[in-house]
Amino acid sequence: MKTAKVEYREMLGRIDDIGFDNPMASNVYMSFIFFSVYRSAKGKITIDSLRVISREVISWKPLRFIVFFIDANKPSGIKAIRKNMLKNAQWLEDHPEYKEVSWDFNFDDQKHIDGFYYHFTQCPLNNFARREGLLDVLPVMCEMDQFTADLMHAKLFRENTLASGGCLCDYWFVGNKLKDPR
Repeated sequence: MKTAKVEYREMLGRIDDIGFDNPMASNVYMSFIFFSVYRSAKGKITIDSLRVISREVISWKPLRFIVFFIDANKPSGIKAIRKNMLKNAQWLEDHPEYKEVSWDFNFDDQKHIDGFYYHFTQCPLNNFARREGLLDVLPVMCEMDQFTADLMHAKLFRENTLASGGCLCDYWFVGNKLKDPR
């Protein structure tokens, strides 16, 4: 763990500056915990073990409480997810100096009738993982989006991720009780 702390701080110095007050920065901070522990373990922690650890972390009660009030089966739940992503996108519009290195938000309200859809074609975690040789770990971080969706009573439909070599990361959230979403 001592080595992981040092590695974590060093990683923060090597990632592109996305803005310390970027509302998406918490994704970097959380992912770097896993990246630094994995790298510091020097092969003693497998990807499958890291996957189990990430599930345990996301199941931690204080983290679950953050999304406790969002229920994607209600219109207010989908609106809350949408509002949060639009707020994140607005931050980037207000800070254009980070556009080249931060997530790029692309919204498409016409793509689906149900739920909420958006995608990224750029992700600082993907860029960092590729540069640092951590691409095998990045899909574990992407899977955390699925766990978060579960906590919000949502299904996350995803066809592509940058981590898997796709040209975008897509997010289509619908309530988990909805049959045959369109």
